[in-house]
Amino acid sequence: MLLNLHSYYSLRHGTLSLDELLEGMLANGYDTAVLTDINNSTGSIDFIRKGQQAGLNILAGMEFRQDDTCCFIAIAQNERGFSEINAYRTQLNFENAKVPLQAPEFKEVFVIYPLQRMGSFALKDYEYIGIRPSERSKAILMDKQLLSKAVILAPVTFRTADYTFHRQLRAIDHNLLISQLSDEQVAPVDEVFVPKARLMKIYADLPQLLHNTHRLLAQCRFQMDFQSVKNKATFTGNRYNDKQLLLKYTGDGFEHRYAKNDPVARERIARELEIIEQLNFSSYFLITDDICRYARHRDYHYVGRGSGANSAVAYCLGITDVDPIALKLPFERFLNPKRKSPPDFDVDFSWRDRDDMYDYIFNRYQHGYTALMGAMSTFRSRSILRELGKVYGLPKSEIDRLVHEPEHMLNKNEVTNTILSVYNRMADFPNQRTIHASGVLISEQPLVSYCALDYPPKGLPTMQFDMYVAEEIGFEKFDILSQRGIGHIKDCREIVHANQGITIDTRQPKRFFEDPHIAQQLRSANTIGCFYIESPAMRQLLTKLHCDDYLTLVAASSIIRPGVSSSGMMAAFIQRHHDPSQVVYPHPVFKEQLEETYGVMVYQEDVMKIANAYGGLDMADADVLRRMMSGKYRSKDHLIEIEGKYFDNCRAKGYDEKVSREIWRQMESFAGYSFNKAHSASFAVESYQSLYLKTYFPLEFMVSVLNNYGGFYNRKVYVNEARVAGATICLPCINRSEYQTSIHGRDIYLGFDCMQHVESKQVERLIEERTRNGLYQNLEQFIRRTGTGLEQLIILIRIGAFRSFGSSKKELLWEAHLLLNKHTKVSPSTELFESNSRKPVLPPLDSHILEDYYDEMELIGFCVSGTLFDLARSDFRGDVQSRELMDHVGRTVRMVGDFVAEKFVKTKRGELMKFGTFLDIEGKFFDTVHFPPTLAQYPLRGAGIYLIEGKVVQEFGCPSLEVIRCAKMPLKPDPRSI
Repeated sequence: MLLNLHSYYSLRHGTLSLDELLEGMLANGYDTAVLTDINNSTGSIDFIRKGQQAGLNILAGMEFRQDDTCCFIAIAQNERGFSEINAYRTQLNFENAKVPLQAPEFKEVFVIYPLQRMGSFALKDYEYIGIRPSERSKAILMDKQLLSKAVILAPVTFRTADYTFHRQLRAIDHNLLISQLSDEQVAPVDEVFVPKARLMKIYADLPQLLHNTHRLLAQCRFQMDFQSVKNKATFTGNRYNDKQLLLKYTGDGFEHRYAKNDPVARERIARELEIIEQLNFSSYFLITDDICRYARHRDYHYVGRGSGANSAVAYCLGITDVDPIALKLPFERFLNPKRKSPPDFDVDFSWRDRDDMYDYIFNRYQHGYTALMGAMSTFRSRSILRELGKVYGLPKSEIDRLVHEPEHMLNKNEVTNTILSVYNRMADFPNQRTIHASGVLISEQPLVSYCALDYPPKGLPTMQFDMYVAEEIGFEKFDILSQRGIGHIKDCREIVHANQGITIDTRQPKRFFEDPHIAQQLRSANTIGCFYIESPAMRQLLTKLHCDDYLTLVAASSIIRPGVSSSGMMAAFIQRHHDPSQVVYPHPVFKEQLEETYGVMVYQEDVMKIANAYGGLDMADADVLRRMMSGKYRSKDHLIEIEGKYFDNCRAKGYDEKVSREIWRQMESFAGYSFNKAHSASFAVESYQSLYLKTYFPLEFMVSVLNNYGGFYNRKVYVNEARVAGATICLPCINRSEYQTSIHGRDIYLGFDCMQHVESKQVERLIEERTRNGLYQNLEQFIRRTGTGLEQLIILIRIGAFRSFGSSKKELLWEAHLLLNKHTKVSPSTELFESNSRKPVLPPLDSHILEDYYDEMELIGFCVSGTLFDLARSDFRGDVQSRELMDHVGRTVRMVGDFVAEKFVKTKRGELMKFGTFLDIEGKFFDTVHFPPTLAQYPLRGAGIYLIEGKVVQEFGCPSLEVIRCAKMPLKPDPRSI
């Protein structure tokens, strides 16, 4: 009977979740309803699924609105009608077109117009007029012919108690004060659930409307198979050919990955292929393989990771570079006969290449059948207070106080009480549709069979529902990710070839695992710029583990995650790694299952093993735990159920309650953070590829890191790393530099992209003109050829970009002002100057190197010609340097460091402490620990040179300075400001 339900997916309009709508139906006696969210079908399929489980007849539709005007409501007669509705909405989104007042020619869709449309045009057989309860009196006066085309329209948008919340959402949507909302911008107050008996009574004297509404609903049926896989069913067109092609491709790859007669590998491959065929997943493997083949054809570096690395077939196909047999990774973690949804491949590409990969995928797998995965952005914490504060007209200072000091006495007033009263209701409430970070769907049926598609700014069609709904209805996404780490691996190969003429290959990374030079690089934590292993915490961990092999690095890639470290297991792993004889297993099961990791749960698989072997959970429940850890499972109720099973089983086995609770705590601490082992192994492979390049081609490697704008640190750190490795760092130069950083021999020329305030179009003109007509000879010629204006010219002069002309900066500035003034408009090749113009004759002009340092700090962000130490007023550079710290353990020393990074953490008592990272005068790193009392008295205040006094401590050979006191050292003033 309800033809017009709005859920909270009618964004910033509806207030009810899908579950709340179902509860409202049941509570008010309804067994049939149509979800018609505004301009989207985000919740339709999920609502139908939930409704079927509740025994309700749920139908799908959409309310088409233009701004605040309801143009018409479309109700699908069946699945084909639902596709029609979605296709029409998708077309409007693609064309960015307005919704017309009259619906298009639908075939299997009913259309309902608001009463205001009556008489505007003749109604077709499938079109009706909706009569709201508030419009009943008008309907009584309608003639019989019109009543034959009328139905009951009793919209539901909110609960009675939520009307103010609805108004707040509408004010946020319109960016208005709540008092400025007009009646047209909000729903009528009666858009709430009315008990069915009462609704029937309202329309009792209009039996034609009751009859029409029942007849309309009786003609609608919506059935969907939620069990079948919705992904593209075959790659070649039929299953047999898929099977044969996968067998051929796997056999081809086997020859390169394993010894010809390796019986273990052959048995593993045969078993995997059997399961893949049995579960009809050949097409999923072949599509992923097709994507990777295209990447290899374009010479795009990529990394296949995630649970897909558990597959030896994927390894043979070249989807991953992780050998699951060598690492004892079970294929069943990736795919097993009990699993009903497709496996999940994650493939990382360079951030520069991903758009082309998208182009290939969308062209290869047909328009209408391929789309990006959608996601839902929600209202969160501070944003809730800020949004609500604005609609109530609070000044920024009061909103800031409400955000940062919620308990302040001045926050106790009627407005803030109203805001805070809806805070919990609004938390995690849908705000706007967005795009999943990496997911792509490739469907067997047209995607409009499931929802309408959005067209965000990138222009690629995007599903209106998220990954959770996709999984529930039988989709599994392909994760096509991007990262800058892969970009610098690819770019480094090209830079090495251009600079040294050497062609290098980073594929087949197993050879890197046995390289003694790379092992030394890893052991010394000389990993700046290397993917995943360059952060201060990771370098410290590598040092503590004395890590110099692949398997240890795999473990390190996982135990660095917060879930492991916060549980105390990281410290336990390090200690046991150095002395395995001291391992004490909390239960014999741990020795059986986790001997490789010294009884420490390091990977998601480890949690599954213990949950099964110790807690007696079956592997299905253990897999739910694993999925919760990766953020792919939403049911908190299921977690509570599993927790109950775990403790019941432990008690039945007679285990010590304290031991059982500690083991559960360790498992629980992994939630959302831990990696599966295959994931860690994939990361470690990429780390080794980076390490290989850094070890043998350190200068080109740092150039590639700079040009990919990625990494844990800012540009200053990577420039320092290149300098320490033996490079000569050169400032941007109009005759040598490119837009990005470049290398000539051992000279690294910073690119113009590192400069602030320089216009990219100006740089493009500069480089294009130089490429066409040769190097620049003097300032006058440069201006004439490039059309550079005075403001941009001054910036280039100040950074020293014209130093090849042989004149000082001050001479060039005088010349620039004489050649140009602020009223002069310049365009390339304009003859502004007399052909016999001469450089001005100037008296000697004093200059100081400090002026250059300050220019560089202003325009680039750090000193290039020198270091920040050169600006310090004091010549003191510390009692010891970083390389000497281990010789002074237990002593109090003073060190001088250039601030690099800091990390806040909370102690068990909730107090703030900090870890700092600095560079010494030799360009080497050292780390500091600032406990709460010291931090409060001697805070770190951002970038600068610090004098630090502290006690040298060490843990497993990793030294650090426990700070007693510290302060920024004053810098020499800019001579021009004296």
